[in-house]
Amino acid sequence: MQRRTFITVLGGAAVSAAGARAQQQISGVARIGVLSPFSRTTGLSAFAAFGETLRDLGWIEGTNLAFEYRWADGQADRLPGLAAELVRLKVDVIFDTYGTPAALATKHATTIIPVVFAGTGDAVGVGLVASLARPGGNLTGVTNIAEEAIGKQLEFLKEILPSLARVAVVINPTNPLYGPLLKASEAPARALNLQLLTMGVRDPGEVERAFDAAVKQGAEGFVVLRDTVVIMSRSALAALAGKYRRPAVYAMREFAEAGGLLSFGPDFTDMYRRCAHIIEKILKGAQPSDVPVEQTTRFQLVINLKTAKALGLTVPQSLFARADEVIE
Repeated sequence: MQRRTFITVLGGAAVSAAGARAQQQISGVARIGVLSPFSRTTGLSAFAAFGETLRDLGWIEGTNLAFEYRWADGQADRLPGLAAELVRLKVDVIFDTYGTPAALATKHATTIIPVVFAGTGDAVGVGLVASLARPGGNLTGVTNIAEEAIGKQLEFLKEILPSLARVAVVINPTNPLYGPLLKASEAPARALNLQLLTMGVRDPGEVERAFDAAVKQGAEGFVVLRDTVVIMSRSALAALAGKYRRPAVYAMREFAEAGGLLSFGPDFTDMYRRCAHIIEKILKGAQPSDVPVEQTTRFQLVINLKTAKALGLTVPQSLFARADEVIE
């Protein structure tokens, strides 16, 4: 496996000094409420970067920092109740680790406690903030530009299989971004002479049925977009693509790590590090209304060469040249 790895080594003295600086900014222990749509064991591997960055900034769990975790286990209808629990605990900041539904649930739960979100799409369009430059309320964070990524995902799939004509797009139709993403896919699909089918997955139990239906409708390849339900079903989706010998492009590196052919999407490690820096600003007294929402600027292309060989596909050199990582 070829992998770009980022390692930070801090001596004990440096950590202690940073911790002392952070301790001076607050009275007592800062409490961060962490709201995750995933389960304790199926979250994003990049989340570790969030805690690492806070430690680098001097916020040490057990010294001047404590976490309160709430996990929705892939059930979006649990998010409002879990957000309300964190509000009742009167944490200092709530961190929504992934997705628009979690951020909306927290927005509805409090107008007072600062909230930092990650992995949302169209933060202005769905009503999370008034504007990216001046959020205007108690929410800020890092938002995706998912509409731009889908064009690249279709392009990469066509490069891998030039004869491709019909593609199934996998998405959860209950996600607020469902409509804008499909709208954004229309122009690049026309440019590539691709016909798109919609494959809705509302819960893990629908994955195999929806995949079978798409294949019967003539889907020759798949583009799998980001949604909590879809992400938690990543191993099943990768296995089904292998079973039916269909190339698939996914929107997160976790899919490629689970055996998916290729992934292209935001660098969540970078995103979580940026969220940690935003939270640090808030813990030091900044108001979320004055902290601009940042946009995803770094994307990762990951190719699973082992899966390509299993599918009998030759990955073009043009893709290898752009890859951030090749899993062999």
